[in-house]
Amino acid sequence: MEITLCIILGFMIIGAVYALHARDLLSSVIACGIDGFGVVICFLLLKAPDLAIVQIVIETITIIIMVAVVLDSTREEFDLKLGKRTMINMFTGFIVIGVLFFFFNLAIESLDVFGEHSLRMSEIYLNGAAEKTGSANLVTGVLFDFRAYDTVGEAVILYTAALGVLTLLRSKALKE
Repeated sequence: MEITLCIILGFMIIGAVYALHARDLLSSVIACGIDGFGVVICFLLLKAPDLAIVQIVIETITIIIMVAVVLDSTREEFDLKLGKRTMINMFTGFIVIGVLFFFFNLAIESLDVFGEHSLRMSEIYLNGAAEKTGSANLVTGVLFDFRAYDTVGEAVILYTAALGVLTLLRSKALKE
C-alpha cells in the first residue's frame, strides 16, 4: 500500500507542478483536478471511505464550476484545429486517467467488505468508554473526554474563519 500511495503522491506532485506552469487556465484547472482525485484515491487506500465520498463530491462540483468560469470568461474563440501538440496532450490525458482508474480499482479492492470493519483505533472507544467517561451518551463522552483538544481546535478554526470573513466584508463595505 505504501508503494501505491507514493505513486499516487508522485502523480499529484506532477499535477501540481503542471498546474503552476500550464499555458492556459483550463489545463491548470484539469491538473488541479488530478490532485483532488488523487486525494480521493489516497483516502480510499487509507480506509477512509467517508472522507473519499466527501472529497469526490466537492472536487467534482469545484471542477465543474471552475471549468464553467474559465470557459465563460475567455474572450477569444477556441480554434478547433487538432494539431500535433493537442493530440499529444489528449493522449497523455487519457494515459493519466487510465492510471488513476487503475489505482482507484486497487484502492477499492483494499477496503473492508461492506458491513465489516477493522477496529484498530475505535476499539479503545467502544470497549469501556462509557465507564471511563461517565457519560450516558457515548458520542458526547468520546468528543469531550477523548477528543477534547481536537474539538476545541476545530471550533477555534471555525471561529477564526468566520471572523476573517466578517472582517473582509466589513472592510469592503467601509471602502464603498
